[in-house]
Amino acid sequence: MSIAENLARIANDVSMAVARRRQGVSGTGTQVKIVAVTKNQEAAAVREVIDAGTASIGENRVQEALAKAGVLDRRAEWHLIGHLQTNKVRQAIPLFELIHSVDSERLAREIDQVAAKTGKRQDVLIQVNAADEDTKYGITAGGVTELARMITRLEHIRLCGLMTIAPFFPNPEDARPVFKTMYDLFVALKAMQLSNSSIEWLSMGMTNDYVVAVEEGANLVRIGTAIFGPRH
Repeated sequence: MSIAENLARIANDVSMAVARRRQGVSGTGTQVKIVAVTKNQEAAAVREVIDAGTASIGENRVQEALAKAGVLDRRAEWHLIGHLQTNKVRQAIPLFELIHSVDSERLAREIDQVAAKTGKRQDVLIQVNAADEDTKYGITAGGVTELARMITRLEHIRLCGLMTIAPFFPNPEDARPVFKTMYDLFVALKAMQLSNSSIEWLSMGMTNDYVVAVEEGANLVRIGTAIFGPRH
């Protein structure tokens, strides 16, 4: 199937998943943004996905995103979905509209300082290690409130929600408790009504589990293989 056909199928899956949401899952709305994850894909594939109607592009690495952005002749909304090292912040700020992976006070402060120098207010998500996996980045669920309060005291960074990467399960249903936990955290964060914030995005779900994630309240899903096929 072509990239355009894959996107159409995914959009249909998402629409049906929204319709199946359990009672009470409403805090993230019914519109779901699909971010096309282009890690290890050529610039030609990025052009094709944009032309097919999905201009939200997710990259794991700053350098790879910069290289592709430099040769694309298309307007894209760039999302940084991978771990961001503090020494890469200066390169990341000018390109990315949303950074999904803020997981420490140190990183938040560095983003704020660099954004101030460039005259930008950087939108970010807090990355949560909801399953407490040793191999994953992100703060614990219990640390969300403290980090959120700290971020919203900074002038040049705006907190827009939460992100998680669920464990990989052969059966996506096994990820449902993780997504339920994240939705509850999102609702609690929104209820805090923090100043200097716009809590609107719950980023969770990838190729293997995005349907379950949307059923549990995700309104931003990060999909690569289901769009492009296996990575090169």
